[in-house]
Amino acid sequence: MTKIPDNQDRRKDLRTRAIAQFTGPDNQAPVHTRADSSAALAVLYNLASAPTTAPDALALLHELQVHQVEVDLQDEELRRSRLELEASLQRQAQLFECAPMGYLIVDANSVVRELNQMAATLIGSAADSLRGKSLETLLAPESVAGLRAMLGNVAPTAPLAFAELLLAATIAGGTRRTQASACLDPAGSGFLICLAGDPAATTSPADG
Repeated sequence: MTKIPDNQDRRKDLRTRAIAQFTGPDNQAPVHTRADSSAALAVLYNLASAPTTAPDALALLHELQVHQVEVDLQDEELRRSRLELEASLQRQAQLFECAPMGYLIVDANSVVRELNQMAATLIGSAADSLRGKSLETLLAPESVAGLRAMLGNVAPTAPLAFAELLLAATIAGGTRRTQASACLDPAGSGFLICLAGDPAATTSPADG
């Protein structure tokens, strides 16, 4: 007695036949042909026209249509998520750049990698000219040890360290007093430093 194939076997056979018709005898159709959904649907419609394969072909067609809708919905959701992520990143960048505190990201050797506008204002120079410079060279000599000690005190068990630093302000050779705090850079191997001070206030060498 001949065994009648079950629905799953028939669908697998029909899928194989559809792929063979769609890709050709060598199964080496060009990528753009494989991606041509219109051609794939045409193959299924041809199969659907035969009485012996019509029910399963229509079922596969419905499956493909549902899958296409799912792909379209996923694509729409990904686009929406990407727009939301880009907006969030832009907002975070604006908060960093426009914060009323000075922020610097320095590497393990205290070289400035990133800084915001307030940090550049406190230091007294353009931000672009400060990237790549050692923060130590931007301090009054007596504050270099304080910076090193502050960064040396930062550790996973002590996530914050503090110091009072004198920035070598460019006005009349004076200095600018700031309260500094430091923590590990959450996105790198260096440090995030926060500077709080009055950008309009400088101390002359005689004032100490």
